[in-house]
Amino acid sequence: MKEDSLTTVCVTGAAGFIGSWLVMRLLERGYNVHATVRDPDDIKKVKHLLELPKAETNLTLWKADLTQEGSFDEAIEGCHGVFHVATPMDFQSKDPENEIIKPTIEGVLSIIRSCVKVKTVKKLVFTSSAGTVNVHGNDQLPVYDESHWSDLDFIYSKKMTAWMYFVSKTLAEKAAFEATKENNIDFISIIPTLVVGPFITPSFPPSLITALSLINGEKSHYSIIKQGQYVHLDDLCESHIYLYENPKAEGRYICSSHEATIHQLARMINEKWPEYHVPTQFPGIDDELPVVSFSSKKLTDMGFKFKYDLEEMFKGAIDSCREKGLLPYSTIKKKVIDVMKTLFMEFFVLSKTK
Repeated sequence: MKEDSLTTVCVTGAAGFIGSWLVMRLLERGYNVHATVRDPDDIKKVKHLLELPKAETNLTLWKADLTQEGSFDEAIEGCHGVFHVATPMDFQSKDPENEIIKPTIEGVLSIIRSCVKVKTVKKLVFTSSAGTVNVHGNDQLPVYDESHWSDLDFIYSKKMTAWMYFVSKTLAEKAAFEATKENNIDFISIIPTLVVGPFITPSFPPSLITALSLINGEKSHYSIIKQGQYVHLDDLCESHIYLYENPKAEGRYICSSHEATIHQLARMINEKWPEYHVPTQFPGIDDELPVVSFSSKKLTDMGFKFKYDLEEMFKGAIDSCREKGLLPYSTIKKKVIDVMKTLFMEFFVLSKTK
C-alpha cells in the first residue's frame, strides 16, 4: 500500500515490552508503522508483532541496531515521526560503559542524524526513565517534577542496582535535547515511572522483574520499589501518541499515575493474591516510609487522562505472566520446600552438636 508520510511513523525497539504495545495502539489508529528490531527474521522474537491486527497491511519490520551508525536510515525514510523506545537494558552487564551507556547515547544521536538525513521527520518522541529524575544522595523529595535531574556523580559513586541504566538514560536525554534543538526537530521526552501491566512479548519484561520482585524474590530490586511510583503500560503508550499528536507538546513530561511504599504494595498483593505469601517485613527498610510522588501535572494539564489504578496494573501483569508460564500460580510449594530445608538444616546442626 502507498504510505502517507503524515501517518507513517517509526518505532524503535518495537519487539520489546513498551515498543510492541505502542505498535499495537498505533496500528489500531490507522498509522503505518516502520518497526525496527534487531533481527526481523527471528520469528520467535517478532511473531507477536506480525500477529497484531492490521499488521499485514500497516506494519513493516526493519533491521536496525543502536550500535551501527546509519542503520536506522531506511526505517526512518518517509516517516513524519519517530518513537525512540529502544534501549540496552542488562543490569548484569560486565562492561556497562560499552554495553549500556555508550550505545544508549550514541544510539539516540545516530537516530537524530538519520532524522536529519531523510528530511521528513518533524517530531521525535523519546522514552526516558524516572531514573533520570530522582536518583541522588539526599533524602527523597515529597514530589518530583520535570525540573529535577538525577545526580550522575552520586550514581557513579554508589553503583546501585540499575545504575548504568540511570546514567545512560540521563545522558542520552540531555544529548537528544541539544541535538534536536540544533537541527530544528520537535523533541518530546516522556518520563515513565515503573511500568506495569499486561504485555504481548514472549519473555519476562525487565520492568516487571522489579515490579513483581516481592513475588519473585528479587530482593536487590526492593530499593527501587521502597518508595515506588507506577504507571500502566497502556496509559504510557497512550501518552506517547497523545503528545505526538498534540502540536503544543514540548519538552519533558512525567507519566506516572500512582505511588506506593513497599509496605503498601505488599499489603495489596497479600490481599488480592494471598497465594504468593509476599513478605511484610523488610530488614533495613523503615516500617514507616513517606510516599514519594512524581507529578504528572504537566501531562494532565495538556488534557491527558489516566485510565488504570494500581490493582489493575498488577492484575494485568500477573495474569500475563501466568498465561505465558513466566510466573507460578502460587508460591506455596516453594514456601513448604524452604521451610523443610530450614528444619533439616536445624536438625543437622543440632545432631552435630550432640
